[in-house]
Amino acid sequence: MRVAIAGGGLAGLSCAKYLVDAGHTPILLESQAMLGGLVAAWKDADGDWVETGLHNFFGAYPNMLQLMGELGILDRLQWKRHALIFNQPEKPGVLSWFDVPDWPAPFNIIVSILRNNDMLTWNQKIRFAIGLIPAIVRGDEYVLSMDKYTFTEWLKMHGIGEDISTDVFIAVCKSLKFIDPDVISATVPLRALNKFLQQKDGSCIAYLDGAPPERLCQPIVDYVTERGGEVHTNSPLKKIVLRPDGTVDKLIIRGVDGNADRDIHADAFVSAMSVDAMKAFMPEPWQAMPYFQQLNELEGVPVINIQIWFDRKLTDIDHTLFSRSPLLSVYSDMSNSCKEYANPDKSMLSLVFAPAEGWIEKSDTEIMAATMGELAKLFPNHLPEPAQVLKYHVVKTPRSIYTAIPGREQFRPTQVTPIANFFLSGSYTAQIYFGSMEGAVLSGKLTAQRVAEQAVTLTKELVAS
Repeated sequence: MRVAIAGGGLAGLSCAKYLVDAGHTPILLESQAMLGGLVAAWKDADGDWVETGLHNFFGAYPNMLQLMGELGILDRLQWKRHALIFNQPEKPGVLSWFDVPDWPAPFNIIVSILRNNDMLTWNQKIRFAIGLIPAIVRGDEYVLSMDKYTFTEWLKMHGIGEDISTDVFIAVCKSLKFIDPDVISATVPLRALNKFLQQKDGSCIAYLDGAPPERLCQPIVDYVTERGGEVHTNSPLKKIVLRPDGTVDKLIIRGVDGNADRDIHADAFVSAMSVDAMKAFMPEPWQAMPYFQQLNELEGVPVINIQIWFDRKLTDIDHTLFSRSPLLSVYSDMSNSCKEYANPDKSMLSLVFAPAEGWIEKSDTEIMAATMGELAKLFPNHLPEPAQVLKYHVVKTPRSIYTAIPGREQFRPTQVTPIANFFLSGSYTAQIYFGSMEGAVLSGKLTAQRVAEQAVTLTKELVAS
């Protein structure tokens, strides 16, 4: 079957890869000049990569690791020391390490928590451990049942004070979904913790050795096109055109650079766009259907990524750090963490500015000024002087992954829609990894499986008739 896919992020690329594996012909259509969606990147006037975010790969990302293994590019991951590292605002320049020993799960994570005396009291450790027992014993059933609460509410239910939320989980929640513990669904951090507790290397972090478009997306493109698929950039969707029976007839792709619009005909169609984009392009006859109405309950969260080049080294840490700043989430000195950006003399920090609500409309100058104020607390020996900023980029994403507030799980749609030849893909769809790179890859795989199953059904019906 010919399958048209609107959206060239990780979900669309994954879907295309697994469709060619199943013997189908994907036609992937990306609106922008570059692929990757939320992991897109481009080069500035100096030839330096500008990325949309700070992308961490985890040991608990089985579908991403499987995909990269099938593409023969697992060696492009740079694995870091198995630890979580937090700044200590009350001790500027001092770090608190949760080192994870080389022991079986879940004992390795438990020991890492017990050994850390900087951020958790023994009372907090004991209460938190007791609170996690239902998640460990009952698994995802319990985790999903907690979607009615914020994480702060869950902590209070287990007698854990707000100080632990401030000390630890405000940083963790912002790194997971760019929102604070008093906003995020308890299901999100509980599921992440559950995954880490189940797998020995689940919480181990890796970095891609370069920019995602070249080091991750392009190998998928090569794989797909070598097997007969098509990948087109600068191909923005204009309209989904329906047949009289409500199924999809074709996609109209808007012409760019003076070119005419063009029609894309296929046997099946996939939206691998964000949930916000899908709502914008939804045909009017579908809008009254309960399946599509649930998309109105999902909305992307704003996020800002900032890259700053300095005239000297600020740190030699080769890892992700949790800032514990009210404005910043996680950050890394990419001159240490990523081969592409390696520089022994000068730092390039990549920082996630979150929550970004209230900041997304502000100027780059205002955002940068606020960021430098926070960095002065993290690097007091270098900022505000003697280190100097050589250049910076502020990348705003007004609608990123879906906002994981309580009660959203029930509205995440399956990949199969009520429309016989139309499917959804994206990390917002129903799968266990929420909005993440892993969730996007898994959703693409699941969508490809559903399309392939439908193809088998149609073949059987044709034979029978």
